[in-house]
Amino acid sequence: MEGAELCVLMFCICFFGTMVYSKASPLSVFSESSKSFLMGGGVAGVTFLIIRSPFGRRTGAHFNPALTLTYFLLGCIHYWDTIFYILSQFVGAVVGVYLAHEVLGLRLSAPPVCYVITISGSYGKTVGFLAEILVSGLVMGVVLFTTNRAHLVNSAPFFVALITVFYYGFCSSISGFSVNPARSFSSALFASMWQGIWIYFLGPSFGMVLAALIYIRVLGKHRIYCAKVFHDLKSPCPFPCKFMELFTKDAVDEHL
Repeated sequence: MEGAELCVLMFCICFFGTMVYSKASPLSVFSESSKSFLMGGGVAGVTFLIIRSPFGRRTGAHFNPALTLTYFLLGCIHYWDTIFYILSQFVGAVVGVYLAHEVLGLRLSAPPVCYVITISGSYGKTVGFLAEILVSGLVMGVVLFTTNRAHLVNSAPFFVALITVFYYGFCSSISGFSVNPARSFSSALFASMWQGIWIYFLGPSFGMVLAALIYIRVLGKHRIYCAKVFHDLKSPCPFPCKFMELFTKDAVDEHL
């Protein structure tokens, strides 16, 4: 399921990227800022739907190796689950780009689309790396904050999608917007362009782990109840789950 989620995400990223940025697209007449918001809106919508989908509800909707790694370091995922989650995410991302190539052909591979690769903009690799750390940390912080409060658990998909729109719209020219090692790896694999790939492995991982460390430093590790990005109480949970304690705690706090 995690592989399928990444497959859908990467197929849609390639599709939207081709529709928005291809020279043959009717949208090519739009301004660069308009294109960025169109791209961000499309990816944000797909991200929201994946998180809320039956697959996302079942697996926890990680579809990001950096997020899975962070939850593992927090002790929320078993060792073997972490390995197979991450492997399936990379495989799913590669399959997604492959399917997009079969459908879109040269429109996807030709410049300026180039398999929607993520590369640092005119500000350079250092700024791109810092941007990946910042945005990835923001995503992880929002996920932890919303999924561990009873009145916000249903809002997590919305806030993750909102961050996606914001970053694509205002900052995508800085680092290409990845926050996901599998997303950048799959595009680079088909484009055979590995320039600065380390940014998209280290940046998201470091940013999310740093955000998690800040969270547990401020609120304590006991305030992390489950590794699911969206917990609907109906789908089985594959993780060491303490989600029901969240509602018990909030009920007690409200009573006091």
